[in-house]
Formats: sequence, C-alpha cells, structure tokens
Amino acid sequence: MLLADDEAMIRAGVRSILARAPEMEVVAEAEDGYEAVELARRHQPDVALLDIQMPRLDGLSAAARVSHDRPETGVIMLTTFGEDEFIARALQEGASGFLLKADDPRELLNGVRAVAAGGAYLSPNVAARVITRLRQAGRTSSGAWSRHSVEQLTERERDVLARLGAGLSNAEIGARLHLVEGTVKAHVSAILSKLGLRNRVEAAIAAYEAGIIRRD
Repeated sequence: MLLADDEAMIRAGVRSILARAPEMEVVAEAEDGYEAVELARRHQPDVALLDIQMPRLDGLSAAARVSHDRPETGVIMLTTFGEDEFIARALQEGASGFLLKADDPRELLNGVRAVAAGGAYLSPNVAARVITRLRQAGRTSSGAWSRHSVEQLTERERDVLARLGAGLSNAEIGARLHLVEGTVKAHVSAILSKLGLRNRVEAAIAAYEAGIIRRD
C-alpha cells in the first residue's frame, strides 16, 4: 500500500492501524501529491490511500494520475468532515473508496481489504455525505426514486448490487451467491447499464440509497 498525507502524525496513526492486519504492508509513504504519483509508479501498490488536501499536488489530482498510470491500483480518498465539496470530483477521478479520518479504525481495514480485492468501499459515515452532496449537485436521486429504479433489476442483479454496496469484490460476491466470477462480472455490467451508472462506487451509492446493503 501507498500512504500519502502531509501530516506525519496522521501517517503514523494510519500505519499503526494497518499493522493490525498482517496481510497489509505499507510499501511507501508520501508527503505530497507529486511524491505519491512517483512512488505509485515505482512501487505499483495494490492500494493508494490519499489525503485530499496535500501540498504541490492535491490528492484528487494525484488520484487521477495514479488511476491513469496504473488502473490496477485502487485509490481510497481520506477525507475530513469539511471536504464534502470534493466528493463528486473524486468520483470522476476514479476513486474506489472514501473514508473519513474520524471513522472507526475498523472501517479503514474494511475499506483497504475491499478495494485491494477489486471492490468499492464507502464507510457508513461518508456514504450519507456522498449521497447528500451528489443530490445537491443534481447527480443522484431521492431514496424513493432509487428504490423504484432498482426494481427494474432482476432478483439476481439486486442480490449482486446489495453486495456491491457492502464493498465486496466480484470473487467475494460469487462465493456468497454461488456464482462463477465471470457471471458476477456480467451482472455488474448489466446493473451499471440499466441504472445509468459509471462505476462500482456509483453502484454502491445506489445500493445505499435503495437501502439494500448486504454483507452475507
């Protein structure tokens, strides 16, 4: 994992949380966005955890470059309560996860695991803020509309969407629903097409709006 934040204390705190999970390793740390992009190219991490506001190059611009240079690297944006206005742009730049610095440490571990496995992850706290912000921008609907929209999906597609919202990867969804990974991928493509969504993060938002999140 690549960890980028201009505050040394934040980096130390995140590093100590990640140390609880033996399968996670921080291979590089950056103090600004330019350094984060360079280290991502050099180390090719599975996950890049980026602070939104950093010197020289902000986290959103860094996310765009990392996603362009290495699409295999899942990008998680680390935000504060005062940065809601950046959420829509972060979606456009290819972020796969959103976490608040005030979140429970378990959310950090859950988010990294989900994104590393190819999923998308919104912590419960940030999910509500993402939905509110996108509604204000006219980019998403009311919860009632989403529930109505989800009704156009098949039962199996709704099952897949419910687990997409929980941050599960295609392989994990397949294991839960006893489907091969290729079939899950086809369902995900159908969901995005039917609901007019661009990526797994927007699918997760739709699942949150519709109230159908499931982790089992």
